[in-house]
Amino acid sequence: MGAGALNFFNVLCNSTEGIKARCGIIKTSHSEIETPVFMPVGTLGTVKAVDLSYLNNFDCRILLSNTYHLYLRPGCDVLENAGGLHKFMNWNKSILTDSGGFQIFSLSDLKKITGEGVEFSSHIDGSKHFFTPEKVVDIQRIIGSDIMMPLDECMPYPISEKDAIKSLEITHNWEKRCLDHFVNSESKYGFEQFLFSINQGSTNKNLRKESIEFLDSLNFSGNAIGGLAVGEPKELMNETVEYCVSIMNPEKPVYLMGVGTPEDLLNCIENGVDMFDCVLPTRNARHGKLYTTYGEINIKNLKYKFDNNSPDEECKTYTSENYSLSYLRHLFLSGEILGSILISIHNLGFYLNLMKNIRVAIKENRFLNFKKDFLNKYLSNKNK
Repeated sequence: MGAGALNFFNVLCNSTEGIKARCGIIKTSHSEIETPVFMPVGTLGTVKAVDLSYLNNFDCRILLSNTYHLYLRPGCDVLENAGGLHKFMNWNKSILTDSGGFQIFSLSDLKKITGEGVEFSSHIDGSKHFFTPEKVVDIQRIIGSDIMMPLDECMPYPISEKDAIKSLEITHNWEKRCLDHFVNSESKYGFEQFLFSINQGSTNKNLRKESIEFLDSLNFSGNAIGGLAVGEPKELMNETVEYCVSIMNPEKPVYLMGVGTPEDLLNCIENGVDMFDCVLPTRNARHGKLYTTYGEINIKNLKYKFDNNSPDEECKTYTSENYSLSYLRHLFLSGEILGSILISIHNLGFYLNLMKNIRVAIKENRFLNFKKDFLNKYLSNKNK
């Protein structure tokens, strides 16, 4: 049996507005996930500063964790002893795990790449480790994620064509080995797991085409676009996404890794992307930024000192319904942990509510009007 499964992904409707936006459903043993979907990032088995009960209240059905980080801490022995990550973190919906490739290349100062795998130093204590494609699959079997990602090399931007070709050869070799090992191994906890591919090639269309065609010849459950949002101009990112989706298998979900802002989500959904993840909602929350219908709010600004209004009258979240901008500013400037907690909850609520409204708009064939109206408001007073 390959990495694919019958009825894992079904397209429910396609936009009739002359765009590629669509709604679908991904079915795992833990939840049915409506797409397009935004996955909150829970790198270490926790969405920073957010109790998972709030994600349940927002009808979140999938979140992302990271193989590299979980392997280093708490470690595979702890996760296996707990019966997998779902039980360890008390989350009964779906989990997608990134392979850790991006973290190896971005966090480790000392790394050595070979055809066999990659040697790296832990960012925690400097200890040496070696990841092979097979080991990455084994770790994710222990984690017990519903959707697994293969080991790949994330290309930097810019990159020469010669280096990009060499990197792509390594990635394709690693991903095929991941798939072969996945097929010949079994889930540890009695439920089915799925494996996606990751196409690479930077912003080079010829290399992207080569990558997509090679990976499409194999039996992955879904296809991810990797190696974007790494410093390239936004226009080039959007152009690359549009091109990739145009030649990817429409019967499988398309996952754009590590993207992005509300504008990014709308633009890429219009071009046919089904799945997203990004740290922005929680990372920016810890810096005092709130996402609202009328743009981003910097809660540190003096103008909010006496503002007793809620953060967002049009998008009600737990925070919006219970706390004022003045109070949130007080918490943040006082260094109170509750400030980061409440803003993180608010931002995730905003993102998940946005995705819900996008799905409704696609189904009602009014996505383009929804996008226009949303951006008119959101960009009207950006970075207030």
